[in-house]
Parts: sequence; structure tokens; C-alpha cells
Amino acid sequence: MISAKGKWALITGASRGIGKELSLFMAKQGCNLILHSRKLEHTAEVLRAVKGIGVEAFAVEAELSDNNSVKSMLKDIDELELEIDFIFNNAGVQIAYRNDYYTTPISDFSISFQINFIAITTICYHFLPKMIERGFGRIINTTSGIENEPEQAGYSASKAALDKYTIDLGSKLNGTNVMINLVDPGWCRTDLGGPQAPNDVKSTLPGVAIPAFLDDQISGRIFRVQEFNTMTLEEAVSLIENT
Repeated sequence: MISAKGKWALITGASRGIGKELSLFMAKQGCNLILHSRKLEHTAEVLRAVKGIGVEAFAVEAELSDNNSVKSMLKDIDELELEIDFIFNNAGVQIAYRNDYYTTPISDFSISFQINFIAITTICYHFLPKMIERGFGRIINTTSGIENEPEQAGYSASKAALDKYTIDLGSKLNGTNVMINLVDPGWCRTDLGGPQAPNDVKSTLPGVAIPAFLDDQISGRIFRVQEFNTMTLEEAVSLIENT
């Protein structure tokens, strides 16, 4: 099991929901953090909280629907001159639920793909070569278990593209000590999931963090987070690495 103590993680969508809980969880493991949100003020509360736990932390901002903004954020991170060990591509968007799905506008797809797929590939391609050169890195991309719902076609199609991208890219990382995997948090009560979702946001832990701590050198997997919500991190990692 990998130790996160003293390492650095980038967490997108860190100001609320799963991203906020994940930030606090990783800080408790001794991990230093770069917290992303659309505006710096959105992560001010989380930034104070994780620093209060005793780790170093910085906030960065980017509008993920604008890829130039994503690139600007990456430049800001580079200027910190830190080695990024973990990347949690947690941020995402669900544009709308279209009951009349045959009239789904093209914008549902273009916005969903930019935020849920293109922004993530931009981040991955920026950091992966550096991770491979250093011989260590863990990237965790957040997917969805939604299926057979054309009412959410833009969202589900963008997540399907992310799945394919992650699995295919993972096939090239054998022997590098860099791993890229997917987590499916389940349907949670967040701003994205809505108030009717069956799962509390805290139920996503330790599941959404597990791939950062694995040392089995296997990429391209999807972890169904809710399967681990009664376990400790150590129990979950041991179960996976010994299965």
C-alpha cells in the first residue's frame, strides 16, 4: 500500500461534494493538496480546513468548459515547482435531464465532452510524461454507472468516452509505476446528483481514494466505490491487492 504522506495531489472540483470530502480525507493521510475550483474563493473554506489538518495546500482556478483556462491553470501549477504524485479528476457536469430525448441539443454533448472528457485528457497529457520520467504517479478519473438513459445522453456519452480513453491509455503504462484507473462513486446526494440520490456523499470514501494507494501496477480498471463504503482504506486496498 502506497503512503500519501508528504506527496502532492491535484483534486479538481474540490470546493464541494465528493471533491471536498476527498480533499479532507487525503489531508488526513498526510497528503499535500492543490485544490481546483472555478474561482479561488470557492475553495477558501476547504483550503483553510486542510491546512488546519497540518498539510500544505494551494488553490487554483479554471473554468473547465474553456480549455484555454485549463491550460492556464496547468501553467500556474507548473510555476509552483512541485512534483504531482496523484491526480483526482473529480469535477464534472450533468447538463440536463431531457425527457424528450429526441430533441437533445448538440450543446449538451459539446459542453459535456469539454468538461467531462477534453479537460481531463488535457490534464492527463500534461502530467503523464512527467510521472513516467519520475517513475511514479497515480491518476484517478471519475466515471458514472448510468446506462440505458438517453435522457442523459450528453453526460453518459462523455463518461463512456472517458472510460475508453482511460482503459486504452492504461494499457501503455505497464512497467512505469504510473497507474490510471476509474472510480464510479454511485448516485450521490450532491449538486450534480440531486437530493433524491440514495447515497450520502460521505459513502464515497474510502472508495474514490483507493486507486491512489494501490501498488499492484494494474491500470484501466473501474472501481465501484459503494462496494467499499463499510471498509477502512487499509482493508479495501488489501482486498484489491490480494484478489
